[in-house]
Amino acid sequence: MNIKYKKYLIIGLFITLIFGGIFYFRQQVYYAQSKFTGTKIFEIAKGEGNKEVALKLKKANLIAGEIYFYYYIKSQGLSNKIMPGVYEFSSGLTIPEIVHIITNGEEKFIRITFPEGFSAKLMAKRLSENNLDGKKFFEIVNAPKEFKKRYNYLTPENIKTLEGYLFPDTYFFKKDIKTEDIIGRLLDTFNEKLTEQMKADIAKQNKSVEEIIIMASIIEKEVQTVEDMKIASGIFWKRMKNGQRLESDAPLSYILGDTKDQHSGRDLELDSPYNTYRNIGLPPTPISNPGLNAISAAIYPMESNYNFFLTANVDGGKKVIYSATFEEHVANRHKYGL
Repeated sequence: MNIKYKKYLIIGLFITLIFGGIFYFRQQVYYAQSKFTGTKIFEIAKGEGNKEVALKLKKANLIAGEIYFYYYIKSQGLSNKIMPGVYEFSSGLTIPEIVHIITNGEEKFIRITFPEGFSAKLMAKRLSENNLDGKKFFEIVNAPKEFKKRYNYLTPENIKTLEGYLFPDTYFFKKDIKTEDIIGRLLDTFNEKLTEQMKADIAKQNKSVEEIIIMASIIEKEVQTVEDMKIASGIFWKRMKNGQRLESDAPLSYILGDTKDQHSGRDLELDSPYNTYRNIGLPPTPISNPGLNAISAAIYPMESNYNFFLTANVDGGKKVIYSATFEEHVANRHKYGL
């Protein structure tokens, strides 16, 4: 093979590699490269730039690599046009199609977070703040006839509200979602979190899911840490076993619509089944929608020698103070100015 032929061969191979590389690169940009089936919800947070978005797209298997995304948005002059929001992507989208969606703000979902311990009333308020029908949500929650039929695994016949079973979490709702479907999502999530093992353990204790959720809803409002939840649960169940009143302020706050840690005077004399200072046993319904930690604590309480507790401001934060006797409890109330 002469030198001239070798030279042309090398040039030919070089040109082939260049065009092959260009073809491959364009294929990664202009053809769908996703590796999943169905659809995915994709969130772009406020302040996230090209780098963060490209990395998230790659991790979500929506694009083959960040460099292809960088190339396209720069070549189209769209580097600073990405809009935050919650989007829905199908598996067949190309980079140009993805970029078109996220630079035109074609988001289809609303991201809503319901914190642990939120009441149905607060959930309704948050839905309204996000342009969803919070009023209808609250009405259905308190007259859940149809949902009792659909979700009979969690709503016994005497339940008049879905309060307590609306699992607090972060949800992505379509902007045109029906209110009934919002409630269904929350109930379905509750059923997923309450495992079959948990249900079996509840039955072994001769308790109902309803009793557990009412207790969990009180625990959620009374204390914050996992350990305190377990100890408080043990104290409350012990009181019930001994025929003592729960004497929890949380149900009073629920019925009075306040946020007090401690009640006194006329509040403690309120003639209401939610007043556990006057009535023995649990209130008639849950008073909040508890998270998984509170539900677990209600099912698996911690035994202790404590019979009383209070929440006090200590060193700029709230601390749970326990006592074994009523005399110690009174002394602690005086000590912390309660």
